[in-house]
Amino acid sequence: MTTPEWNHVRYDNPAPGVGRVTLARSETANAQNYLMLTEVNEAFDVACQDDEVRCIVLAADGKHFSSGHDLSDLDPDMDSLPTIGTQCHFDADGAEGYMAREAEMYVGLCWRWRNLPKPTIASVQGKVIAGGLMLVWPMDLIVCSEEATFSDPVVAFGVNGHEYFTHPYEAGARLAKEMLFTGRAITAEEALRHGMVNKVVARDELESETLAMAAHIAKRPMFGLTLAKQSVNNALDAMGMHTALQSAFGLHHVGHSHNRLKYDSLVDPSGIQVIRDEA
Repeated sequence: MTTPEWNHVRYDNPAPGVGRVTLARSETANAQNYLMLTEVNEAFDVACQDDEVRCIVLAADGKHFSSGHDLSDLDPDMDSLPTIGTQCHFDADGAEGYMAREAEMYVGLCWRWRNLPKPTIASVQGKVIAGGLMLVWPMDLIVCSEEATFSDPVVAFGVNGHEYFTHPYEAGARLAKEMLFTGRAITAEEALRHGMVNKVVARDELESETLAMAAHIAKRPMFGLTLAKQSVNNALDAMGMHTALQSAFGLHHVGHSHNRLKYDSLVDPSGIQVIRDEA
């Protein structure tokens, strides 16, 4: 299958029945700008539309899976990016425009990925910080290396956490609160104990172990996999996952609006030094 040329991601088929999307901005520790997110979404569509693919892997180049949002590129021309949701007025004044951008590029894309019709596996190494979790948590399964860590320190910025606020569902209520209140990084073993990841492996075995799991899944019939995934997701939805996510997203933008009024900034600027001191 011919795939598009992308700037920040690659796509390949590393095993029978497996499609792999790889983040390819290792020079920025795979910091995510809007273009990268758009390309990830397009690559997922390539995998979903390929009848030979029954499982999709999301991997990343370099030492770290993702350092989060690319804070140097938060104001792109939205007209140059394909949009797939129902948001509009991205350039509107006040809170309207920026909230629409985040609803499209963060919550909207993450929720779409969470509901892709094929099983997905995140293959994770190094650090996953804040927005990086928004690439990992929408995936169905997570395999990570022993040195991997997971953190969301952005409460220091005066907001409640990153935009795809599924923390209680992913980590459990108490660990989620500890992550947010302290900003500390959760280790791979902690994540495994709390059910946030499925498997922890040696760094040099991460690719092979992930592909082995993906290839095993790919032996199942596609429709059965789709129905099983939808059934589990429906159970989470019955627990209020989507409603909770939307509520937290609204509170996230209360934080942004407060910071704009108080600091003329989306975030509390003192948080930058707090996070640096604790890194």
